[in-house]
Amino acid sequence: IFDPAKGKADKEAVNQAVSESLKSIFEKYPQKILANTSKELGVYVDRKKALFSTWYEFFPRSSSEKQGKHGTFKECIPLLNRVAEMGFDTLYFPPVHPIGEVNRKGKNNTTTAQKGDVGSCWGIGSKSGGHKDIHPDLGTLDDFKELVQKAKELDIEIAMDYALQAAPDHPWVKEHSSWFKWRPDGTVQYAENPPKKYQDILPIYFESEDFKGLWNECLDILYFWIDCGVNIFRVDNPHTKPFYFWNWIIDEVKKKHPDIIFLAEAFTRPKIMQQLAKQGYTQSYTYFTWRDNKHELIEYVEQLTKTEQSEYMRPNFWPNTPDINPFHLQGANEPKHIQRYVLAATLSSNLGIYGPVFEQMISDALPGKEEYLNSEKFQVQHYEWGLENWLIKLISGINNARKEHEALQQTNNIRFCHIDNDQLIAFYKWNDDKTSEVLVIISLDHHHAQRGTVQLPIQEMGIGHDHQLKIKDVVPDIEYTWNGEWNFVELHPNMPFHIFEIIK
Repeated sequence: IFDPAKGKADKEAVNQAVSESLKSIFEKYPQKILANTSKELGVYVDRKKALFSTWYEFFPRSSSEKQGKHGTFKECIPLLNRVAEMGFDTLYFPPVHPIGEVNRKGKNNTTTAQKGDVGSCWGIGSKSGGHKDIHPDLGTLDDFKELVQKAKELDIEIAMDYALQAAPDHPWVKEHSSWFKWRPDGTVQYAENPPKKYQDILPIYFESEDFKGLWNECLDILYFWIDCGVNIFRVDNPHTKPFYFWNWIIDEVKKKHPDIIFLAEAFTRPKIMQQLAKQGYTQSYTYFTWRDNKHELIEYVEQLTKTEQSEYMRPNFWPNTPDINPFHLQGANEPKHIQRYVLAATLSSNLGIYGPVFEQMISDALPGKEEYLNSEKFQVQHYEWGLENWLIKLISGINNARKEHEALQQTNNIRFCHIDNDQLIAFYKWNDDKTSEVLVIISLDHHHAQRGTVQLPIQEMGIGHDHQLKIKDVVPDIEYTWNGEWNFVELHPNMPFHIFEIIK
């Protein structure tokens, strides 16, 4: 029965809740229980891999040679040779923990799972365990440790996903209910990272009264996997957790294990990404994934290398990820994939790809979205792991060039060169003592041949206007002699780049 008096009171309460006067009170008297200040700036001196790394990502559950079969760690071991032969030194696995059954996602991110659906591996936790446990279908902890060791024998490090979120049936929900923010009706608002919604995940309440217990458990998770041989962590959605938490936990880990690398998966606002770097992250995902034309590529790289960002933020360029199937790769041909890889590999000293989707050019998308159709995030896929193509051959060659030339093992020493064609981009890179110098020219046209005249940065190179310059194309190995400051180049779609070693 409608009560007019009560209805009027409810309306007045709503008006007060959204009023400017209440807003001004909150702004004038904010809660400061988590306020923190520091007069000291901490600096980490990282190992070489923080500056130079080549990442490859695949889902271990898709490693099986048999169609429809869930892969295992033991089936991943034979694939390590393929990863090594392609020139990758870091193999990143999405979460390998038990997956929640409550509110499990179905194929293509549907909110209702069907029988046999394996769910998103980022929905961590079930009756089989939580963040310190292995999904039973992948194998055992000993199997995982064996995989880590076999990878090290091939100079590959296993990078683990550190995803601080919980499925509704994660053991924490019952054992530590205060680590979640409960509504009066006993429910928890599911996680969101707009525009994405995660109905299968409960967000952790990092400011709970028992935040010390929660934070120590999060730290203990890292120690557990470090003891298993993992020294690199890709951190899922770090921008949805408090900055102070990251400052604390990274500092605690570095005290005992200074060689640990943290990659921030933070596709968010620039200031947030920069703040995460300042809190101690070793590397960061970037906007390269969406930068496609010459102007925006140059503008973005110069933001990263010619501003104060170069002092604290190490970019990692990824052409694709399981979350992002960029529009320019959807239905793209092989030259486009070559172009995107060589851009990432030469502009940045850290790069990564999500494979075998990238090198096999699997790019079917959900209509109108930058998401993969039949996304591997929600189902087991079957791949022809032995497939060979021109793209794979070039990826191997480019990665080998990165290993052999120190100029490509850093990001900040870069000078873009004038070239009279907007479909061609050229830049000069060098190591600190200039014992390694390269000139890179890339065509941004994946359908037609492009020609242009490139102006060499002769002052930076220390040569004269009429200098005869000896250069060597490192993929393939061909030597040339260039005369003077201006030189002609022509690139074709099937080989849309030059990486020239400067011999002088």
